[in-house]
Amino acid sequence: MSSKNDFITIKRNEKQDIHPIKLENDEEYFSALTNLQLSLTGRLDVMFANTFINEIIQLITNAIVLFEEGYFDAAFYSLRESLELSTTTIFFVDDTEENRKEAIRNWKSEGKFPGHKQMIDELKARTGVFSDIREKMSSYFQDIERVKKRIDKYVHKQGFDKFYVVRNNFVKRKNYPEENLIKDFETFLIKSIGAAAVFRLAIDPLPVLLLDDDIYNRTGQFLTEGYGNNFINKYIGEKYIEEYKKTDIYIGHYDAFINNEEMLPSVVDLVKDEYINTDKIEEILSQKHLLSINDLVAVTLVAHTSKIIKVYCIGGLSWYFTNLKSNRKNTSWSSSDFTPEKVKENTSYDEVFLTHFKVLDEDYYVEHNKEFNQDELKKLKHEVRKLDEELTKLNEELEKLLPKES
Repeated sequence: MSSKNDFITIKRNEKQDIHPIKLENDEEYFSALTNLQLSLTGRLDVMFANTFINEIIQLITNAIVLFEEGYFDAAFYSLRESLELSTTTIFFVDDTEENRKEAIRNWKSEGKFPGHKQMIDELKARTGVFSDIREKMSSYFQDIERVKKRIDKYVHKQGFDKFYVVRNNFVKRKNYPEENLIKDFETFLIKSIGAAAVFRLAIDPLPVLLLDDDIYNRTGQFLTEGYGNNFINKYIGEKYIEEYKKTDIYIGHYDAFINNEEMLPSVVDLVKDEYINTDKIEEILSQKHLLSINDLVAVTLVAHTSKIIKVYCIGGLSWYFTNLKSNRKNTSWSSSDFTPEKVKENTSYDEVFLTHFKVLDEDYYVEHNKEFNQDELKKLKHEVRKLDEELTKLNEELEKLLPKES
């Protein structure tokens, strides 16, 4: 039977063989994970994949933290989990909707579910997206398999260098240089981040496509952002990305986008970043057919007065800003600030003013440093009313083109 002294001894020895290690590049790795997080997909049929991607990011984050705290085997285990979860994600995504729903139901109920190797074998057997990617990038996936096997040596503690009580023993640790452990971990960490990024590309190719200016300037705003060239070079490799560009999924998306009209720089700024350059209004309106309704309303308002600093819509959750500086010192706001009941004409809002307009039943709130005079308000209301009539007529014409329900 254990005594109180036994418990005290165990507690005293709890961290005897735990040796914290500081990674010099940990901030860079966390930044890379942020890059990966910005690549979340906007594909409506597989939005669940974003939850998996975020969990993979958490597992890799845990690995870094555990390693620096000295729990190196747990850190390697977390990396292995991230690799396996990447496979599970694509196992669900790269299937028919009917099969996917059934597989996810079975997975959620903790029923019988294929292991990592079984999933890989089934993915190879399918004639889907991942099979094509794996074939075109065969050397990459062979490299990832080698990495997983090396990680398993740490997880399964094959070799005395995987033992805490040996590695951190005062006498024996000289035989197991710490720099070798760090080198292994950072190598596998980089590969794990890269693997998550590559598996993400089996969902859609946007993180790579958006790095191409010809595509970027021909596409609208996405939930997804590009990986960045530095991220690709370090965590995937330019060679492998060139192989990926030969896949059907990449070529199909590229061909679909490249036929779109290329946006002018000022239009790109508006569509991608909600930035309206007041010196480029004429240029922006030359491509007004490429703008969304919210884009068009915001530009129309800004075009008819030099006082507007920002245009808010969707209850203040979305906003457009201009190259004009706001007098408002507070940079935060709440959606509760933007209601037709609170905002009328020239409504005081800290050091600025808000004025409410309505187009197609959508509320818009413009922020302006100086009050509008009556002539300005009359002119703006006229332009808003004219735009509302044009958009209403356009909607009616579009509805006529839609097939009628039987």
